[in-house]
Amino acid sequence: MGCCGSSLRAGTQPEKKPAAGALPPRRPSYSLSQNQNQAPPAARAGAHQVPPLREFSLAELRAATAGFAPDNIVSESGDKAPNFVYRGRLEPSRRAIAVKKFAKMAWPDPKQFAEEAKGVGKLRHRRLANLIGYCCDGEERLLVAEFMPNDTLAKHLFHWENQTIEWAMRLRVAYYIAEALEYCSTEGRPLYHDLNAYRVLFDENGDPRLSCFGLMKNSRDGKSYSTNLAYTPPEYLRNGRVTSESVIFSFGTILLDLLSGKRIPPSRALDMIKGNNIQVLMDSHLEGNYSTEEATTLVDLASQCLQYEPRDRPNTKKLVSVLEPLQIKSEVPSYEMLGIPKHEEEAPPPPQPQHPLSPMGEACSRMDLTAIHQILVNTHYRDDEGSNELSFQEWTQQMRDMLEARKRGYFAFRDKDFKAAIDCYTQFVDVGTMVSPTVYARRSLCHLMCDQPDAALRDAMQAQCAYPDWPTAFYMQAVALSKLNMQSDATDMLNEASQLEEKRQKNTKP
Repeated sequence: MGCCGSSLRAGTQPEKKPAAGALPPRRPSYSLSQNQNQAPPAARAGAHQVPPLREFSLAELRAATAGFAPDNIVSESGDKAPNFVYRGRLEPSRRAIAVKKFAKMAWPDPKQFAEEAKGVGKLRHRRLANLIGYCCDGEERLLVAEFMPNDTLAKHLFHWENQTIEWAMRLRVAYYIAEALEYCSTEGRPLYHDLNAYRVLFDENGDPRLSCFGLMKNSRDGKSYSTNLAYTPPEYLRNGRVTSESVIFSFGTILLDLLSGKRIPPSRALDMIKGNNIQVLMDSHLEGNYSTEEATTLVDLASQCLQYEPRDRPNTKKLVSVLEPLQIKSEVPSYEMLGIPKHEEEAPPPPQPQHPLSPMGEACSRMDLTAIHQILVNTHYRDDEGSNELSFQEWTQQMRDMLEARKRGYFAFRDKDFKAAIDCYTQFVDVGTMVSPTVYARRSLCHLMCDQPDAALRDAMQAQCAYPDWPTAFYMQAVALSKLNMQSDATDMLNEASQLEEKRQKNTKP
């Protein structure tokens, strides 16, 4: 529920400060780091508009996939890892999704599965088919990702019908996937399970993306490699463990696929390379339309990746640095090189709120910042009551200074001096002795008034972390998401806020 979650609730003793990277229970989105004020990770990483991670119900995913209809199966893993991937569409947004359905009891502990999914769901990058949700329902475990409509690298390399992938596109695939691996590595998720040509997908524009599903194992204790043992890293055969070096070995097998256009066991390919039989290794369907110099560079990189000793393999940064200078025809869109039609955006129906809205909800729906401001002024700090219980020892001079900063912030906020309010509220937050969801909500509105929707979203999320069931936190997220042109997600958030407000009113009735 919402973009963030926390164990902090009104009437309980909070931590001194909400954790900047708190893992939410339902809808985690952007990093909450106060040091990254320019843009959320999605924007910094170059990701297109991706909805925040959320928890889906089994009923939602069943409806999206027409009851997990066999006609909607786009991938199945076979006996070694009996998992299925289905295509589907979410209502009412009509967003296309891919749903991975795990084998029964693959992840017996729902909490462990959810934590793993949340870790992967924090990643946002334009080179990934990003994870947007998960489901834990009874024994069912499912992941939900962006749907990539233009098949896999394996299909385009090994089972093509009209044309093979041209050389420039093969170089682009190698570079984009290296970028994806480098991003995952820098974000603390360096392990990728069973990296192969089936894990490389092509989006609506024909750009290659790395499937997020490989960032999680097929089961809690299951094997990480379901492919032929000939393509498995040698150290995995020895000890059954996946390391970051194992991922590099698997990337080397993808380079072999791109060079040869077919599956060649690494041991055989290395023999060909050592014998200087590079021409024999190259895909004959390219008909010589490639640069020998570029091909030699790619062969050398593949050879390094496939070294027997893990320590002799390059890291992801080296992969990117070698492949970046090889990029040619950068002005040609991927769909042209793949020979697929240009994608035309469908105009989604305008989303509508599902519940009657309160004055706050109506103001947020209209994005009437002036009305929101007046409501927050009138509310004062009532919703903070009980969220901070301070001992006598905590009433230090620092504490008095902090409360004075909040007071100055209140007057600046009331008088619509939003930049000054931001400064005062930031002084209050930085001390960290008290947690005030109202301060975060007010600073969120100040950021919106100053045309800073990214910062506004972060503050609204922090307000939810401090008070998980507070409707105002959800309303402010809805406005920020709308300002970021994420209309469908803004409507979802507006509905959640309205439901929470309705529930709150019922609980307060005598």
